[in-house]
Amino acid sequence: MIKQSKNIVVNEMKRTIVCFGDSNTWGYDAETDQRFNDEIRWTGLLQSELYNTYRVIEEGLPGRTSVSEDPLFEGLAGISYLYPCLMSHAPLHLVVIMLGTNDTKERFALTSYNIAQGIVRLAHKARGSGAGPAGKAPEVLVIAPPPIGAAYIHTPIGKPMGSNCSEKSIEISQHLGNFFRGTDIHFMDASEDVSMNEIDYMHLDREGHRNMADLVKYHVKRILE
Repeated sequence: MIKQSKNIVVNEMKRTIVCFGDSNTWGYDAETDQRFNDEIRWTGLLQSELYNTYRVIEEGLPGRTSVSEDPLFEGLAGISYLYPCLMSHAPLHLVVIMLGTNDTKERFALTSYNIAQGIVRLAHKARGSGAGPAGKAPEVLVIAPPPIGAAYIHTPIGKPMGSNCSEKSIEISQHLGNFFRGTDIHFMDASEDVSMNEIDYMHLDREGHRNMADLVKYHVKRILE
């Protein structure tokens, strides 16, 4: 935004938010196997409702994990991409991290506690990145995603995911809440108001994106305003 007063031009930088996540930030539609459009994805809804004083940057990647290198697919570990991602979009006022769903895959052999530990590593790396205004720390909001529905195992995604994913996903939010309590990192448990679809039971549907946008908007206002 540009303001003019007494022949002085002042550039006001928008408040910039990076949303760092997996396919539920990317906007995967389990019904069509395609991507929801901007008007449906929670990041797009968030941008439209925060108006022109904010810039919401969508950094979602299907299959992304917090810290685990996937033996089947390259480039999915969030820990190795987070720093260059944040610095390329700097200065940032807020980093939103929503990961953990893919970390439950059986091939990673992680407990729910281990998954939470990995997300904590990401959060502290973001906080210490210096990607905030004037090289300071950006605010960080960690979101515990809605848990995977138990019926996922009976869908086509059950075999590549493996067993016990639902059970582990349910426990992640409690561990994260304990880790972040009393710290300078903000935390939100999405499971209280958002649920996965009833197709593969691990992705948001239209209603889920709508509810997620409402929740994140509330926390953005709380943190930045």
